[in-house]
Amino acid sequence: MNPLRIAKNWISYRRTLNELGNLSNHTLSDIGLTRYDIRDIASRSFR
Repeated sequence: MNPLRIAKNWISYRRTLNELGNLSNHTLSDIGLTRYDIRDIASRSFR
């Protein structure tokens, strides 16, 4: 796999983790997520 692509995917993964992690539990619940879902969702951007 291309190293540049890996780096871009990693940045996207970390950004998603940070943005979802900063949301309140109430907000996460409103969009149908829990704190346990955050890593799974972020990992989709790293595939």
